[in-house]
Amino acid sequence: MFILGKFMTQSYSQIVRQIESLQRKANAARKKEVAGVVSRIKEAISFYNLTGGELGLSAVRSAAPSPSHAAIPKRKKGAAKSKSKFGDVAKYRDAAGNEWVGRGPRPIWLREALASGKTLADFAVVKEAHAGSAKKAARKTKSRRARKAPVAKYKDAASGKTWSGRGRKPGWFVNALAEGNALESMAV
Repeated sequence: MFILGKFMTQSYSQIVRQIESLQRKANAARKKEVAGVVSRIKEAISFYNLTGGELGLSAVRSAAPSPSHAAIPKRKKGAAKSKSKFGDVAKYRDAAGNEWVGRGPRPIWLREALASGKTLADFAVVKEAHAGSAKKAARKTKSRRARKAPVAKYKDAASGKTWSGRGRKPGWFVNALAEGNALESMAV
């Protein structure tokens, strides 16, 4: 209540003058801090020989790279290869050599080509037969643990139904045992 009482005794014009005074002080403090930040930035730019393009200030890059960046390899222009944990076999390729394995989001070059009226079939890569592909295809058809067809151990002579002896006993087997049939009489 004390604070509220202090402001109530001041007039509106006095409060506005205080706000303007504080705003001028804030602007002066900001100018001083900005000047310090700008001087540190300029110092870093000159120390590292940074260009406007490297700072993201312009799209034009200087022709001569700075000595401090000579060790950084330049990215090759042109074909962008697609890398995937599913293999490097491209399913789609354009004339420029850009490739896509067919997984994940479509790359920009393909999206632009599709937008211009082309189809995915225009970029489909023809599968080339080689020994590595045959082995890979054979591996894919096999499961982790090869499953064998169940071998019948027991057979019902009347109905011809069979049971491998594994898993839950079928109804016909339970009924045959209840009727007094011996396991040996049902064995295959």
